[in-house]
Amino acid sequence: MTGAVYDRGYRPYEGVRGGRRSARAALLRASVRRALGIRREWRQKVAPFALLGIAVVPAIVNVGVRYLTRDTPAEGIEFLSYRDYVGVSNSLLVFVALTAPDILCPDRRQRVLPLIFARPLTGIDYVVAKVGTMASIVFAFSVIPQLVLFVGQMLVSDDGSLRYLRDNADVLWRVPVAAGLLALYYAIIGSAIASLTSRRIIAGASIIGLFLITSAVSAILVGPETHDGRELAPPAASTIPVEGRQAWLVVVEEDPSAAPLLNLAGLPLVLRDVVFLGEVDSDHPMSGLANGGLLASGMYVLVVGAGLATLVYRYREVDR
Repeated sequence: MTGAVYDRGYRPYEGVRGGRRSARAALLRASVRRALGIRREWRQKVAPFALLGIAVVPAIVNVGVRYLTRDTPAEGIEFLSYRDYVGVSNSLLVFVALTAPDILCPDRRQRVLPLIFARPLTGIDYVVAKVGTMASIVFAFSVIPQLVLFVGQMLVSDDGSLRYLRDNADVLWRVPVAAGLLALYYAIIGSAIASLTSRRIIAGASIIGLFLITSAVSAILVGPETHDGRELAPPAASTIPVEGRQAWLVVVEEDPSAAPLLNLAGLPLVLRDVVFLGEVDSDHPMSGLANGGLLASGMYVLVVGAGLATLVYRYREVDR
């Protein structure tokens, strides 16, 4: 009779001992891998990279059309600008609705929070790691299509790449700022809602429902819309002299509205316009509203602050 003896005794850890910073970084890396499906089944990788592909397609089409129309009467045509491309795709919202619950809900459902907080981590560290994961990926998903659009248009420009780069240098800071505001906004709202439940499907539906409901409420309060999306006040009539006679002139006055501030889906797009244009877009219902950009900024801070407060409360140190 033969046998084998295995030495499976405990051994002391002889590696480098990291502190709170290392634990936070490890949690961030693990969250990023989970969000992108890295080291998981191939089915977990389909959604994030498919949504990224959907976001990049408009940029590729725009560059392709610009290349094909060179030296033709249609030269210079473009379907979307850099400003329009920030937040124009709903794929970002879908990504947040899928990913935020996936990186937050299982920890509470599987009751691993006590194990996570057994390390030198606090609730603030946990929130920073999870929100940082979401914000970083959403930011990357927002900037990569813009990068494809910029490089592509620079390469097909008739005036040369360097001339295009010089003429559009402001895009290199406007896009990251606008994308950063959008990424932080989506990340905090998505994470805050996901922290309220342990069921991923409920969290995802709640994220999408929140944006849809606030959009509908805002649209109802704004009222009837014209082709450019602005509310029209009742027309006012006046007279003007035309070749010695008085002719009636109907003047349609447009009243700005603060109701779009309730539209959580459109709120970061108002700040996007402020970043690119220096003011609220003239086609927006808030155009002409006194301190419209400042009001939108205040509402943005209020929503982000409420989301952060929710996250800190849900993952306070005593909740282990």
